[in-house]
Amino acid sequence: MIKKISFQFLFLFIAFQLYAQNNIIDNIVADVTYLAADQLEGRMIGEKGEKLAAEYIRSRYIESGLKPMGEEDYFQYFNASIKTNPHSIAPSKKIQGINVIGYLDYTQKETIIIGAHYDHLGYGMFGSLNTGDAEIHNGADDNASGVSLLLSLIEVLKKNQSYNYLFIAFSGEEHGLFGSSYYAKNPTINLKNVRFMLNFDMVGRLNNENHLAINGIGTSTKWMSLLNDNNLYSLKLKTSESGTGPSDHTSFYLQDIPVLHFFTGQHEDYHKPTDDVEKINFEGIYLLRKYINSIIVSSSNIKNFDFKQTTSENRDSPKFTVTLGIMPDYLYDGIGLRIDGVTKDKTAYKHGIQKGDIVIKMASFEITDIYAYMKALSKYKSGDQIDIVIERNNKKIRKDIVFD
Repeated sequence: MIKKISFQFLFLFIAFQLYAQNNIIDNIVADVTYLAADQLEGRMIGEKGEKLAAEYIRSRYIESGLKPMGEEDYFQYFNASIKTNPHSIAPSKKIQGINVIGYLDYTQKETIIIGAHYDHLGYGMFGSLNTGDAEIHNGADDNASGVSLLLSLIEVLKKNQSYNYLFIAFSGEEHGLFGSSYYAKNPTINLKNVRFMLNFDMVGRLNNENHLAINGIGTSTKWMSLLNDNNLYSLKLKTSESGTGPSDHTSFYLQDIPVLHFFTGQHEDYHKPTDDVEKINFEGIYLLRKYINSIIVSSSNIKNFDFKQTTSENRDSPKFTVTLGIMPDYLYDGIGLRIDGVTKDKTAYKHGIQKGDIVIKMASFEITDIYAYMKALSKYKSGDQIDIVIERNNKKIRKDIVFD
């Protein structure tokens, strides 16, 4: 009789666990399905679809009991200039984007930032790899998947009140980290009290071998052991050290905050109209939810979570073979290229070029914006020596540099 009761209890427990898991996955499916729907027209920054997505994310924050932590309720508005065609000489288009920010406040000293961008490419007039006619780029993996993971983590993180949690859905990532860069410079909490930032960008295509890329492990000495000790899910981790890259964690690394970027890999639908919801591995997102929650829970046992600068592991663009090793300030709207960060041990770093400097000339090339900068870079190769003119504190400074 006792064995029969025990078996029934075990059966009910397993059934409850499966029900809870299926309910969580159903919510993830619902979030991705809405954000990647045609009615949002690709969630282009400054367009109707972006606003619909922002409203949806806000409603999910409210439903989950998050406090508003934007500058206007849950929203933080920012202005930027975008080129509708990177190869055109037409003037930039002025737009306004929206970060959506919610907060779990447990009155702790330290806060963890959970971030994911929700904007995408609209009809693909900028940044698309589509070779056909203009079509809606729904961006199910890029990055409705990351937003769904962010939203799904809210409920489970309520059980771990060792931290406060700031959830930020960024806009403007596709055009150059506009939203995260703006937030990092106009934060609504004290960034000195942030223990680390986690960024989810394209996490919806976990493959059959469970390959997961995690970038930024060099930004703290604590990351590697945390990632390995909590990998109870047969994930095959591919890690890189650099804290910089083409996603929103970069903006927080530049504020001396340890970061991680989670990424399930590139695929043939990247920046194409075929990045649709039916190709998402929802069980994979659920698996990442469990893994990331384990990392956060375990991190609370670490007394001092240090920050480290890293060297860049990014590959040079195929359009040029050298780089200064800088992160452009994508929000800068003046003449020249303002530097938002300098990569340790790269060309700019070695020659004393600093964050905040504005590059205005490279040899005979006038640098008016990032596109002029890239065009100039394409003319040089490793070992070339040129003079570069920067503006620092309203003074022009000339430096002789040698490209690595």
